[in-house]
Amino acid sequence: KNLLVEQVWVYGSSFKSCLVAVVVPSEAGLTAWAAAAGVPGGLPELVRDARVRAHVLEELVATGRAEKLKGFEIVKAVHLESGQFSVEDDLLTPTFKLKRPQLQRRFQAAIDAMYKELKE
Repeated sequence: KNLLVEQVWVYGSSFKSCLVAVVVPSEAGLTAWAAAAGVPGGLPELVRDARVRAHVLEELVATGRAEKLKGFEIVKAVHLESGQFSVEDDLLTPTFKLKRPQLQRRFQAAIDAMYKELKE
């Protein structure tokens, strides 16, 4: 439903009041937006740019609102990742379902950083 997102994993802690997400952006969608917005670089550089992260978050929030999600169901922060989740990285099952415990272990530092940024 969102042309900027290829894969997404949403995480919520029972000890926190909001959701955060790890997003693998669509290279075609993100580079097209970046070129139009005057943000230089390829996908590896773009995922580290704060302007890009802010735009992807805005798009996710807009998509959530369009789909009539409740406020607590909408992501409040994102971490962008250039590499896709894969079976080889043990982040997906052979049927391409997300392996949540492995994703949490892999991205725990990013999760902690997002919650710290949100002052959670």
